[in-house]
Amino acid sequence: MGSTFMGLETSKRGLYTQQSALYTTGHNISNANTLGYSRQRVNMEATLGYPGTGLNAPKIPGHLGTGVQAQSVQRIRDQFIDRQYRQESTKLGYWESRSNAISQMEDIMAEPSEFGLNASMDLFWKSLQDLSTNPENAAARKVVVQQGIGVAESFNYIHKQLSDIQGNIKNEILTSTEDVNSILKQIASLNEQIQAIEPNGYMPNDLYDARDVLLDKLSQNFPIDIEYTKSGGNALAIAEGSVKVSIKTKTGSVEVVNGKSAGELTPIGMTDNNKFEPFNGFTVTGNGVAGGSINYDDMEVNKGKMLSLIDSYGHGADATNAVGYYPEMLAKLDQMALAFANKFNEIHIGGTDLNGAKGQDFFVTKPGTTLSAGTISVDSIFSSDPSLVAASSSTGKEEGNGKNAILLANMKSEILGDLNNATVQSFYQSMIGKLGVDGEQANRLAYNSATIKLTVENNRASVSSVSLDEEMTNMITFQQAYNASARMITVIDETLDKIINGMGRAGL
Repeated sequence: MGSTFMGLETSKRGLYTQQSALYTTGHNISNANTLGYSRQRVNMEATLGYPGTGLNAPKIPGHLGTGVQAQSVQRIRDQFIDRQYRQESTKLGYWESRSNAISQMEDIMAEPSEFGLNASMDLFWKSLQDLSTNPENAAARKVVVQQGIGVAESFNYIHKQLSDIQGNIKNEILTSTEDVNSILKQIASLNEQIQAIEPNGYMPNDLYDARDVLLDKLSQNFPIDIEYTKSGGNALAIAEGSVKVSIKTKTGSVEVVNGKSAGELTPIGMTDNNKFEPFNGFTVTGNGVAGGSINYDDMEVNKGKMLSLIDSYGHGADATNAVGYYPEMLAKLDQMALAFANKFNEIHIGGTDLNGAKGQDFFVTKPGTTLSAGTISVDSIFSSDPSLVAASSSTGKEEGNGKNAILLANMKSEILGDLNNATVQSFYQSMIGKLGVDGEQANRLAYNSATIKLTVENNRASVSSVSLDEEMTNMITFQQAYNASARMITVIDETLDKIINGMGRAGL
């Protein structure tokens, strides 16, 4: 027959198990607003029935249940949704960064605008037309010089601002690399803690959550692959184990975390200074990880904030041949400034000034430098003496001759071979047009990626997030089950009291 106190033990197990479920419910409610927290549940299972198997097992009718126990405390998580979320996070990281880089460039170019380069050139052409009608007018000559200075300063300003933003992007690449290295170390540290806890039969759910938050952050920078390795020992079958993290490339994956070992990414050829140093790749080093190198050409297209920063900043073997959004825009700006200055100087040299002397270069650069958007300026001699502006086509002194000024003004509509058979301003307008198209594309794809990511995030929340209504229902359920177990103990106690203390000896 069964033990006299078997019912007490059965109800006691019920008390303890329901109590564990109540505590877990309280933990869920406390973390309802915790970032990355996944709701947890107690997996209950019936304990082995009575009697057990064996030759000496008592022969009784039926097989009595012995109660319930908490088999494990498990977090509710869907790895498929996690993988999908990280894939969309990688895409969003790229297009958000791309959109931001182009937006900053649009703010600098500021077209159409009353104060942009295009407006400065319009004023310059107009001042030349005015000069052609009044070539002997000193004020008209001063206006030409000042408007020329305005054009040069517009080139200088745009070039400097774009270069500054390019430098900021470089700093962001270096800072983001440090952040990635920090994330890798934290993931490895969590792996080490998980490996120490799981073999004892426990489920470190909160450590899993912390690790998943870090993996989400890492996926914003790079597309990643994740593999799980079981801890062994007495680890539960549902224990996740440690993760091995790799950065995906076109040619394979580069391991960056393996168990408690973390790799370190180092940008090749990039240092913390204000000089433009094109990106060449990453090296991955560290004891315990396979490591390797990640070249630009191996990186998956349009994936990850890091690649977007590199695409904007510039990459290549050297600064002269660098490829990227900002290097290409700066190169086109330099091409435009050089073609504009050379053609204007060519026409200006062909004329004569107010004193009948041959014209000289109007736009110049500092000695030892190549004329570009960043270095173009108006020769200071024209500011000192505006009469040197070669407005006349005469070989002698002819104050009323403004034919060369007309040629200079007509340069506005002249097609230049050095600008791909476009005029100066149409070439600039094509630059602005492409910038607008690229910006619109980046904004649209960033919006689409954000929308898809939000959908996946909502799906994940429907599985893993804490619902206070659901937890309150569970709390009442577990509370009533706890009270019932406690009442059962009272009943059994009263029964045993009757048997032990209330029954006398027969015949007395």
